[in-house]
Amino acid sequence: MTISANLQSGTPVSRATKSSAGGKKPDGACWNCGAETRAAHFCPACGRIQPLAADADYFAFFGLPRKLQLDSAELERQFLLLSWKLHPDNFVRASDCERELSLDRSSRLNDASRILQNPLSRVEYLLEREGVRREGAAKQQAPPELLAEVFELNESLDEMRSVRADNLADGEEAAALRDRLVEAQGDFQEKLAEIDAELSAASGDWDAALEFESGNGSNAAAPARRAELLARLNEILNRRSYVRNLVNTVQGELEQSEFEQR
Repeated sequence: MTISANLQSGTPVSRATKSSAGGKKPDGACWNCGAETRAAHFCPACGRIQPLAADADYFAFFGLPRKLQLDSAELERQFLLLSWKLHPDNFVRASDCERELSLDRSSRLNDASRILQNPLSRVEYLLEREGVRREGAAKQQAPPELLAEVFELNESLDEMRSVRADNLADGEEAAALRDRLVEAQGDFQEKLAEIDAELSAASGDWDAALEFESGNGSNAAAPARRAELLARLNEILNRRSYVRNLVNTVQGELEQSEFEQR
């Protein structure tokens, strides 16, 4: 019998005799004793490790609200603590079911830590969970305020590729083009820093909105405010992805040009 079947029936491998008395456990109840677990890693009553909830997200895994400005040091401390508690070595004498639950939670812990420790992936993950950003959807468009600069950059890149194709990478024209690309790269890196500051500010606004909701309860304006902030975060992230790709493209072209000069 699979883990899912065991737990849904309330029949862990080591407690099969309890199924006839308890029957199916309600959602959120411990598979072993039936106590309410509140999505905890371990049952507060009997201490048994619990299955992952189908709708649990990475924030909930660490017992956090969906906030964006997290204390990295505290998150790392929680990660190390949970790594020790959930490690499969602690379940070598447990049932097969509990050992697999340990593996599941340890794997989820690593994924959650990797995403939440990075401010950018944290924002993207929040947007995905809130249904604003979907995998495979178009995410990047040239920001209107950068259209002229992007057009000029693309011209320089095309010229550089043409010069390289004609084996003129060490000529004066190539040197002038490299200088233009280095300057453009610096300009776009500055814009990237500005976008990062904007994203940080928007993240703070999102957290403040959650704080306001938690202190004042639900209100009619809350959903609209959330939607507005999520749209703003998504727009900023799209701009950042576009500019970051421009910086990487220029860097790649400069490296290729330097390589061919040798």
